[in-house]
Amino acid sequence: MVHFVGAGPGAPDLITLRGKELLEQADVIIYAGSLVNPQLLDYAKPKCQIHNSAKMTLEEVLDVMRQAEKEGRVTVRLHTGDPCIYGAVREQMDVLDEEGIAYDSCPGVSSFCGAASALNLEYTLPEVSQSVIITRMAGRTPVPDKESIESFAAHQATMVVFLSTSMLEELSERLVAGGYTKDTPAAIVYKATWEDEKTYVCTVGTLAQTAREHQITKTALMIIGDAVSASSYERSRLYHPEFETEFRDKKSDC
Repeated sequence: MVHFVGAGPGAPDLITLRGKELLEQADVIIYAGSLVNPQLLDYAKPKCQIHNSAKMTLEEVLDVMRQAEKEGRVTVRLHTGDPCIYGAVREQMDVLDEEGIAYDSCPGVSSFCGAASALNLEYTLPEVSQSVIITRMAGRTPVPDKESIESFAAHQATMVVFLSTSMLEELSERLVAGGYTKDTPAAIVYKATWEDEKTYVCTVGTLAQTAREHQITKTALMIIGDAVSASSYERSRLYHPEFETEFRDKKSDC
């Protein structure tokens, strides 16, 4: 059996209870060493076989899974955050499907949630933004043309940009070309929830400058939109005394 497990955003105590239990039961762990906090490996049992996939190809990862299956061993494939976001899990699952190897998925806390917690931020403030766009800049791995930064910027929703810290000058230019102003609030969150986490609130126009000043070159998320520093927003209707739900009657006398 292969378990795809989300490691969470960084802090070792932010893995799910299920994920921790699977790590404790695993005979083999293949972890994304470039991003997963190695402290999570402390949950492994003494004789667990551990592989760092940062030094491996897809084919080598799959060979480890195949060998574990032949030996009747339990494998945990430990991905950063939640594996469903930039986890490259589908290509692994497709091969396991072809070869009849059973697997399942254990979700994790994504780093975009960890970044919000670092800033005590709510992405979806009423009358400010009710949508979150998760995307990245095109680099060595392309992005479909229909998913350009400019096209997403036109929505003026909250945007979280992964894997783009080295391209902030271009990111700012494209955000402005799409509709954000240079003064639109923005933030850079470095290593959200790790011990050396850093947060910097800035603007779209000062993203690159802020990163240079603080020597941030990788392992950071950029958050774009008015929700970053909104001081004016509508109260949530859900808890308003005049709002009736199936659990609570309207209280118009409040």
